[in-house]
Amino acid sequence: MSELLAEAEKLDAADELAGVRSRFVLDDVVYLDGNSLGALPVGVPGRVEDVVRRQWGELRIRSWDESGWWTAPERIGDRIAPLVGAAAGQIVVGDSTSVNVFKALVAAVRMTAGSGRDEIVVDATTFPTDGYIAESAARMTGCTLRPVLPAQVPDVLGDRTAAVLLNHVDYRTGRLHDLPALTAAVHAAGAVVVWDLCHSAGALPVGLDEHGVDLAVGCTYKYLNGGPGSPAYIYVRREVQDRFDSPLPGWNSHAEPFGMRPVYEPAAGALRGRVGTPDILSMLALEAALDVWDGDGDGVPIGAVRAKSLALTDFFLECVASYVPAGRVESVTPVAHAERGSQVALRCADAGDVMKRLIERGVVGDFRHPDVLRFGFTPLYVGFGDVERAARVLGDVVR
Repeated sequence: MSELLAEAEKLDAADELAGVRSRFVLDDVVYLDGNSLGALPVGVPGRVEDVVRRQWGELRIRSWDESGWWTAPERIGDRIAPLVGAAAGQIVVGDSTSVNVFKALVAAVRMTAGSGRDEIVVDATTFPTDGYIAESAARMTGCTLRPVLPAQVPDVLGDRTAAVLLNHVDYRTGRLHDLPALTAAVHAAGAVVVWDLCHSAGALPVGLDEHGVDLAVGCTYKYLNGGPGSPAYIYVRREVQDRFDSPLPGWNSHAEPFGMRPVYEPAAGALRGRVGTPDILSMLALEAALDVWDGDGDGVPIGAVRAKSLALTDFFLECVASYVPAGRVESVTPVAHAERGSQVALRCADAGDVMKRLIERGVVGDFRHPDVLRFGFTPLYVGFGDVERAARVLGDVVR
C-alpha cells in the first residue's frame, strides 16, 4: 500500500462528514463533477413519485393549497438561506440563474436612479451568460458596460458606478474572490452589488447578511444537488426589499396575485423576486434534495463542509504532485485557502483527450476549453480515497 493510499484511509476514518455519503445514490465511479451537476440524493425519487402520483395525480389543483405548492418558492428559499448566511424572508426560488441575474442587475441599476450613475461594472472573467446579460442590461438601462478583472474593481469604482456584478468563485480556475472586501468597496462608492453564488453556495460559507450584500443569485444543481435544470434563487437583502423594482413583474409577485388587476403593485419583501407560475416538479425535487443537509440535530454545518473541502483539495494537489510526471499538468487554482473555492483546475496540453480517458477509467471531471481539466470536490459525498484514486489514475493516463 502506498503512503498516500494509507493517508487517504486515515483521513476517511477521521472524516466527520463521512456518514453523509450514504444520503446519495453513488457507485464505484469517482465523481468529481458536482460543481456542474450534483449527485442524486436518495430521498428525491420517492418524493418526486409522491408529487406526481398523489399531489398531481390525485389532488390535482387542490395541491396548490393542500400540498403547499403556492408557498414553495419562499419556503424552499428559507431552507437555502442558512447555507448562504441569510436570515429567513430574503430568498425566493424560481426561474433560471440567467433570468435571476437579469432581474437582479436591472433592479440594482434602478436602485440608483436619479443619482447620475450610468455605468455597470462586470467581472471580465465571468461565466459567459452573466456577461451577455450584463451587456443587455446596460443597453436597456442606458448604461455603459465596463468589464474588469475582480482585483481591479476597487480601482474603477466611482460616481458613475451604478451596479457591480461579480462571481464569488471563478468557474474556470476555482479562484475565490473576496466577497466582504469587494462588497465594502462597492458600497463605499455608493453603488449596488450583485453576487453570483453558483460555485460557492453549498461548498463554503458566504455570509450574505453579515457582509451586507445587496442582491445575489445562484443555481441549485451544483453543490445543492437539486437535479438537472433545478430552479435557481434570488436573494434580496431585507433593507433594500422596498426598493427592489423587478424588470419582470408577474402575477406571482403582485401584492394581490389573484386579484387579476390591470395595474401592477409589487408584493412586500423578497416575493418581488417571483414572476410566473413556479416549476413545481423540479422545485419539489430540490426541496427533497435539501433534506441531505438536515441530518441529526442542527444538520450539516457549512463550516465543516468548508474545512473538508480545503482538506480534499489540499490532498488532491499533494497526490497530483506525487503521481503525475513533473511538468505534465499545472494547477491554475490558487494555493492559498482564502483564495480557493471547492475545485481544482489543472492546465494540460491535451486536456480534452485526457478527460475522456479519465472518464473511461471511472474518474469523472470535466474539460474546459482550451486546456483545463476541472475537478469539483463536493464534501458531502467525496472522500479522500476518491481523491487518491483520481490523482493516481490521472498520473497513469498522462504518462
